[in-house]
Amino acid sequence: MSAVRTVLGDVLPDDLGVCDAHDHLFFGSPQLPGQELRSVPAARAELTAFRELGGGTVVQWTPYGLGRRAADLPRLSRETGVHVVAATGLHQAAHYDDGALQELRGRLAEVFVSELTEGIGTSGVRAGLIKVAGGFHALDAHARWTMGAAAEAHHATGAPIAVHLELGTGALDVLDLLCGELEVPPERVVLGHLNRSPDAEVHRQAAGSGCYLAFDGPSRANHATDWRMPDAVRALADAGHGDRLLLGGDTTTAAARAANGGPGMPYLLRRMRPRLALAVGEELVRRILTENPGRAFGVQWR
Repeated sequence: MSAVRTVLGDVLPDDLGVCDAHDHLFFGSPQLPGQELRSVPAARAELTAFRELGGGTVVQWTPYGLGRRAADLPRLSRETGVHVVAATGLHQAAHYDDGALQELRGRLAEVFVSELTEGIGTSGVRAGLIKVAGGFHALDAHARWTMGAAAEAHHATGAPIAVHLELGTGALDVLDLLCGELEVPPERVVLGHLNRSPDAEVHRQAAGSGCYLAFDGPSRANHATDWRMPDAVRALADAGHGDRLLLGGDTTTAAARAANGGPGMPYLLRRMRPRLALAVGEELVRRILTENPGRAFGVQWR
């Protein structure tokens, strides 16, 4: 039977409720100095605001070594009544120092499997997905290494693999590697940030493979693609791919928190949901927020 692995244990896919399929409660990177997501009260406030708008689940894509605070996640989930899914995996090399990466050489897949089946560090919290990342229009050696380890961990556990696409690019190269060479079933792959590169033909080809496409977060100032997102979703739905779509908030900086004047997690339900419903109808949006995440993140765990 398929189950979604949350920080409080495995749950049925139908029990997720409304799902933010890509977000961050905690995150820290040298690429974003001074903007770390470290505050437990702030994370609690985000989850509470999301819950008050009808939210039921948040999937945190924060991977290994970037401040996941796994031990804090069960308490936050209990206190707010929101399911939380944690991640293992590894981001782009720029987010780590050379020593941290060297320490993982030869054992990366082992780390992923351990965090999926035994727990993250001493927290006892098991991850429910593997997060990796591509580069801008290409896959460098680091991406190929991490995706190879992710595929190995998938084959050992059944875990879904979520992929950060740099500015939404490189989707087809990722699928060629993961689903072609490394033989990961496409329905176990989630591609993130498709809203940042609104290439309709690439979207259709990716969706046609059977993977999931995540449109996650309001545009940053240098992306300016929000106005294209409803059309992209409509085009995919019209082409028969409505069951492959996911939505998320992708809050990565303290300034983006709702409590700090940013959009935060509430934006997904407060603004993105009604805007998208005008374009594709409320029923499809309901399915994108509830049914699709259950299929994307619900697996038969091994």
